[in-house]
Amino acid sequence: MLYKEPAPIKDRENPFESMMSRFNIAAEVLGLDEETYNVLKSPTRQVIVNIPVTMDDGKVRVFEGYRVVHSTILGPSKGGIRYAPDVFLDEVKALAAWMTWKCAVVDIPYGGAKGGIICDPFTMSAGEIERLTRAYTQSLMDIFGPDRDIPAPDMGTGPREMAWLMDEYSKMKGSTEHAVVTGKPLVLGGSLGRVEATGRGVMVSAMAAMDKLGMDPNNTTAAIQGFGNVGAWAAKLMAERGVKILGISDVSGAYWNEKGIDIDEAIEYKNAHNGRLEGYKGAELMDDAGDLLTSKVDVLIPAAVEDVITIHNVDKIQAKLIVEGANGPTSYKADKIINEKGIMVVPDILANSGGVTVSYFEWVQNRMGFKWTLERVNERAERIMNEAFERVYAASQKYNVPMRIAAYIVAIDKVAMTYKYRGGF
Repeated sequence: MLYKEPAPIKDRENPFESMMSRFNIAAEVLGLDEETYNVLKSPTRQVIVNIPVTMDDGKVRVFEGYRVVHSTILGPSKGGIRYAPDVFLDEVKALAAWMTWKCAVVDIPYGGAKGGIICDPFTMSAGEIERLTRAYTQSLMDIFGPDRDIPAPDMGTGPREMAWLMDEYSKMKGSTEHAVVTGKPLVLGGSLGRVEATGRGVMVSAMAAMDKLGMDPNNTTAAIQGFGNVGAWAAKLMAERGVKILGISDVSGAYWNEKGIDIDEAIEYKNAHNGRLEGYKGAELMDDAGDLLTSKVDVLIPAAVEDVITIHNVDKIQAKLIVEGANGPTSYKADKIINEKGIMVVPDILANSGGVTVSYFEWVQNRMGFKWTLERVNERAERIMNEAFERVYAASQKYNVPMRIAAYIVAIDKVAMTYKYRGGF
């Protein structure tokens, strides 16, 4: 089964421009000098490759692929590879920049990168996807490397594709290079706890925010928009801590149970039905899936795709707290209204950074040649996420800005200071 981590797709607002709008606000608050601003606003490298692949019918099809390295100031660049028919360059640029800010927020020594190939993996055979992955790896041999640029799974890719990438890179290097990629199968050096890491980070962020707001988990309700890997794990872990999950949704629709949904049952049903909730009887199917976002709950977790909270529905949102499991689920234009309503938002570059945190742990374990226990992975990941939350919350209070802008301030300040200590260019 493919690992799917939420990532933006082509939307009403250009994703790179949306990222830059928030970047500009934070840069102004920090008083960022012009030199550093110009260095941080643009990707270090943008690569476009054309990849010929022999398909199962014998015909050769050429795919367009991308790899954008936003920054290597903090360390080697890190970021997933997305396979989807609607990948486009500005999306990949935005994702790469968000990875830079995520790594800086959680204080791990990575810069940001992202990759993508325009294709539909769900209409391709395993052999075609393998040939595509290996050819993409060959095209980017001068980019990838354990100390240069480290890929990972994203939407449409998973441990299988990462295994092929690692193998192809290793063949061309003449030695096994586990650390060139993260999100691998466990037998190839993957880390325990990686699959659930993003959802766990969302849970940790939600619990920390609830504590600041004086919300008792045992008297708190939530709705999860998106019941894929991230949303399902976030729901499960929050339910274990007493939060009542009233609504969940996926591509088949939104499901509501006023008495609370049995999350373990819902996950079991989804896993038994090709990863979909369609036909699930543990909750009622809502007439309009979009109503889940505006339902009467205390906590809303958008964990599917980008731009689901917009100027068209933000006025109707009733939640006191929004925790962004997806990348870019809130449009830039909706930010002002959310802030005016007094809703706390734990932004994507903080809330869903648990995934890259445990990816970092996998890389560290590969470099050490020593595996950590699941308990050690989870304990260290939760500590890092809690510390990151406290840094962002403190910045929010210091500068009197929303949590989203505070997260950008924390991230940009760290990268900017590192740039200056390194002596610039």
